[in-house]
Amino acid sequence: MMRAIVTGTGSALPANRVSNADLAERVDTSDEWIVERTGIRFRHIAAEHETTATLATDAARAAIAAAGLEPAQIDLIVLATATPDQTFPATATKVQAALGIDDCVAFDVAAVCSGFLYAVQVADSMLRAGVHRRALVIGAETFSRILDWEDRTTCVLFGDGAGAIVLEAEDDAAADTPRGILSTRLHADGRHNQLLYVDGGPSTTGTVGKLRMKGKEVFRHAVVNLATVMGESLDLAGLTPADVDWVVPHQANARILDATARKLNLAPEKVVVTVDRHANTSAASVPLALDVAVKDGRIKRGDIVVLEAMGGGFTWGAAVVRW
Repeated sequence: MMRAIVTGTGSALPANRVSNADLAERVDTSDEWIVERTGIRFRHIAAEHETTATLATDAARAAIAAAGLEPAQIDLIVLATATPDQTFPATATKVQAALGIDDCVAFDVAAVCSGFLYAVQVADSMLRAGVHRRALVIGAETFSRILDWEDRTTCVLFGDGAGAIVLEAEDDAAADTPRGILSTRLHADGRHNQLLYVDGGPSTTGTVGKLRMKGKEVFRHAVVNLATVMGESLDLAGLTPADVDWVVPHQANARILDATARKLNLAPEKVVVTVDRHANTSAASVPLALDVAVKDGRIKRGDIVVLEAMGGGFTWGAAVVRW
């Protein structure tokens, strides 16, 4: 049986790190107000020459190197983003060209903050089917380009960045304890469009638009949906919360992370939290946090890791991985 194994992780953040105090100089807010409500202390903002594609490429190079591969060995690129460089072509093709890969399947998926989980399931399915051998799965965003910097309730929450993993197909028929992606579970409910959205688009306004959010309603849905989908993905893998070594959640709000952990009776120390360092980076936040936990040695071979996220749409999902 073919299974998708994570063999490398990587991440990239813009050099420009903006503190809450820096924001307070341009927006009616304070460090205390932001930390108390979100846990966020810093975010990274892309410079003029930095784009979703350049950040994605840097994260991809790091993940490929960590996997011990050369770019030419990648035959599939799935890039999750809500802030592409262009309406078309796909930002994934720009990453492909930047990596010097002459020919491989490359495309984007759009599921906002859940985009990385959607991309993981797509890549996992294609590897299991035997269509591809090595996949680069990326979450990358430049949300600073769609923020209303006059709206203190949203602009303080988001930042820019990219994270990536390499998935490789491996036959685990003889393995006593199979590694890799054990299960994935995805959802979407378009009835909640107006709770978290961007008020523009090519076919409606002809503009990029700005992010709009009703925070209290999003919080309520997030806690319920994330706890439910994590339980579903564990059930599919034949596991329980007690089997989990690490949860790597979407880094949106520290209070959501705490509430979700309590709902599943998970110890807080099992939850990887990086939202304080880079704020909500949408599709990039799960792979960014994952790379941190891999690099600092927390996640080890054989660990059961649950990835989860929820975003505009609403979309939400989770994946269970044995490292």
